Formats: sequence, C-alpha cells, structure tokens
Amino acid sequence: MTKREEREHLFKLLFCKDFHDMAELQEQVDLYQTQQELFNEEEFAPVRKKLDAVVKEEGSIDMILSDAASGWRLNRMGKAELTILRIAVYEIRYDEEVPDKVAINEAVELAKKYGSDASSGFVNGVLAKVIGK
Repeated sequence: MTKREEREHLFKLLFCKDFHDMAELQEQVDLYQTQQELFNEEEFAPVRKKLDAVVKEEGSIDMILSDAASGWRLNRMGKAELTILRIAVYEIRYDEEVPDKVAINEAVELAKKYGSDASSGFVNGVLAKVIGK
C-alpha cells in the first residue's frame, strides 16, 4: 500500500470517528479493515499506528487549527475539511518522516477528492498559516 493510500484510509477512518463514540473506535477500525479485504494486518499496521497517534494528539492539533483558522470555529468547518486538516497538522508538527510540503500537497489532493470546490483552497490557506507559525 502506498503512503497516499494509507493517508486515504486514515482519512476515512478519522472521518467515521466523528460520528461514533470513542468507545466504538476499535470496533469501527476492525469493521473497516474486514470490509476492505484488500490487505492483511501487516499492511494495515501503519494506518492503525497513525490513527492512534492522530487521535492521541487531537486536542493539541485542534488548538493549532483554531489558531491558524482565524474566523473559523472548528465546529463550523466541514467534517471532511477538518479531518484532512487534522491529518496534515499531525504530519507537519508530529511526523518527522513527512516533509511539510508533502503534507500540504497530500491534504490539498484529499480536499479535491472529498471536499467541495472551495475545499482545496481553504485547506491550503489554513496549512500555510500553520507552517508560518
């Protein structure tokens, strides 16, 4: 599985997380993996690892986003855009293996695929502010 595919699976899982109780997260992840039938546990391990890391840091990630997205409260953002931004901020601030430019580019590509017409520009603008701080 490519890094882009891992990121897309991570996006889908994090997006679903916001619609379920945290207590159900592990069950949702197991169900997702079973439904995919495309990969085994070893292939899926990097997705699980990054999911756990993003969930663990979600509070600090949301504070970074709140500061960078001036004029936008997180609860007013689209769920897809917020999920994409959380992944990108995690990669920018906590994942030393992902260069900032790659994190932004991948976030913009996810926004083009899963967001509205204006999503990619919004995501790019917020992440530019994150990088600048």
